Amino acid sequence: MRELKKDLYLIDKSELLHVIMEKKNALWRLCQICCSYPTLEKHFEITYSFANGYELANYRLIAERDEGVPSISRVYKSAINYENEMHELWGLNVENIKVDLHDKLYRIDVETPFLEKEEKEDGQ
Repeated sequence: MRELKKDLYLIDKSELLHVIMEKKNALWRLCQICCSYPTLEKHFEITYSFANGYELANYRLIAERDEGVPSISRVYKSAINYENEMHELWGLNVENIKVDLHDKLYRIDVETPFLEKEEKEDGQ
């Protein structure tokens, strides 16, 4: 784990479940999970945000486009919607989601619309 700036840490995929369990055991709540695909970087950036009172901590995970990311939905049930959304809108492979909605969270005509938009803006 490496601190990028105040309250933002870069973690490896192998550290994710350890960090998640530490936060859960310390009674931190999951605030949000955000996924992006910076066109210049060509990888996913997934940021997990936790709060405890007025404290906030963010953990960023970098994943290659074809790489799977472990689900945290068995620890934080609220992650189910975030993880299904990341899969449906970005095409992120989230492994073992507790409740996999199989791309039925949204009524959309285009597969992974956010990823397509990023690639079009990059000129591909």
